[in-house]
Formats: sequence, C-alpha cells, structure tokens
Amino acid sequence: MKIRGFRSEDAAALAQIFHAAVHGVSARDYSPEQCAAWSPEPAPAEVWQGRSDDGRFVFVAVNAADQPQGFIELERDGHIDCFYCHPDVAGTGVGLALYQQLEAQARDLGLSSLYVEASEAAKRFFIRQGFTDEGRREIERRGVGLHNYRMTKALS
Repeated sequence: MKIRGFRSEDAAALAQIFHAAVHGVSARDYSPEQCAAWSPEPAPAEVWQGRSDDGRFVFVAVNAADQPQGFIELERDGHIDCFYCHPDVAGTGVGLALYQQLEAQARDLGLSSLYVEASEAAKRFFIRQGFTDEGRREIERRGVGLHNYRMTKALS
C-alpha cells in the first residue's frame, strides 16, 4: 500500500469508496435509512474533483496497481473532513497509514491541533490515535437524523 496525493483521475474512485464505505463499514453502526440518507448514490466525479481544488490536502491510499483504496482530507485549519476506506481494506492498516500521513502534514504545517466530526466507526479509530471525544452531535441529512462526535487532538 502506498500513500500519495490526490490526482484528478482519482475522483470517480473516491466517490465509489465513499459510497461503499457508508453502506459497508458504517452500516454496522447506522440503519439502512441513515446510510441511504448519508449517501444515496455515488456523487459525480466532479464533486470530488472540486473538493480537492479548495486548498485542502487529500491523501490517497493506492494498491500496487495504483488504484485508490481509501482517502483522507486535511483542511488548512486542522479539520479532518472525509476519511474513508473501501470495506475490502477496512481494518488492514490502510486507514492508519492515511492518518499518519495526515498528521505528519499537519505537523509540517505547524498546526497545533486537529479536529473531526467522526462517525461511530471513525470515533473508535480516532480514540486509538489520541483524540478526545468532545460530545455527540445530532445532524440531519435528507430529512433523516444521524449523529457523529466532535473530537480533537492537540499536536505537541
């Protein structure tokens, strides 16, 4: 597994990974109705391309054939926006490798902290990385109630 920066040709694969992760990994903690509201279908590739154009760092885990398997996004203020791995590689260390690349980038930028709004599965991961749970947040997507957790980590 290799971690590299986002390329425009990755956009469609990231849309598929996001959708597969919501309906695979997240389905363990959220109802089918909640997952359908979260991601009713893969977003167009242009949506994912546009996200990378706003100055955020997007790290992509790729296999030996350079096919994306997961990704993580770091905004310049320390916000971790999206963090998803395809269900086929969840729990194999891909997410950890992505997170370690993101934290190294955050330190290189001189950021003093990171923060995230984490799903149930992501919360378990971020706790293992030293994040603090600052509380559950109730949100709504397409008229369906969901929840996540505000989490932070000081970088020393």
